[in-house]
Amino acid sequence: MTETISPPPGSRPDWTIDQDWARYSDAEHRTWTRLYERQSALLPGRACDAFLRGLDALDLHQGGIPQFARLNEQLGKLTGWSVVAVPGLVPDEVFFDHLAHRRFPAGRFIRDPHQLDYLEEPDIFHDVFGHVPMLTDPVFANYMQAYGEGGLRALGLDQLHNLARLYWYTVEFGLLATPAGPRLYGAGIVSSSAETVFALEDPSPNRLGFDLLRIMRTPYRIDDFQQTYFVVSSLDDLLEATLRDFAAIYQCLRGSSDIAIESVLGSDRVFTSGTQAYARSRVAQ
Repeated sequence: MTETISPPPGSRPDWTIDQDWARYSDAEHRTWTRLYERQSALLPGRACDAFLRGLDALDLHQGGIPQFARLNEQLGKLTGWSVVAVPGLVPDEVFFDHLAHRRFPAGRFIRDPHQLDYLEEPDIFHDVFGHVPMLTDPVFANYMQAYGEGGLRALGLDQLHNLARLYWYTVEFGLLATPAGPRLYGAGIVSSSAETVFALEDPSPNRLGFDLLRIMRTPYRIDDFQQTYFVVSSLDDLLEATLRDFAAIYQCLRGSSDIAIESVLGSDRVFTSGTQAYARSRVAQ
């Protein structure tokens, strides 16, 4: 069993806090607007239709940083989800429980103006702009709930690092196949101007077909652009893969080694076999 961690002072037992929207300064609202305008200009033709529809439905541009209470009215009508404010990263059990009950935990702080392109801990722009539009899609909303339920079942099985890879390569950095080519749906991409372009257009990364076991054996980068992206055929396929009983998958993983992050296997469905030039240039620096 993992050690129980108490919520920080001022937090409720489920680690939620009030958004306290009135505390945001004019400068913080301007930062949101600047980020929103930059990303909304880049994403048409790159983000998937489900994300763009969600962005339109939620109207995240009005009045600077969105008020969760107003946002949740519309989101609740569409898929029954809500956004709850948390003080930062929360323990796995808390995170999974929120997802399993159709609550998305979001940080309430926004990055400083000098951190527009990168920050280590997810802020409200990443969490709300990046994640919440996809939660307006019924299929993806069900996927997120199923992931939370699966996470609760996985606690104590020593497989959370494998399950985290599924979240990373789908919810954070996933690509979706379309007749026009792969499109973005992962929050870590759609909330980043640089990775929005890199993920689709740079020759460096691999772009491989979604395979559940393959993904759960593949490490990921937390400090730079991804070396490999996985392309799911449809959101329905993504949901179906997650509704499986993972017990047999975990058993298989216990006897399997990791796959090198840059590898392309003979069994992979290859959209792009990347040059890995970007990753090699970073190692050389």
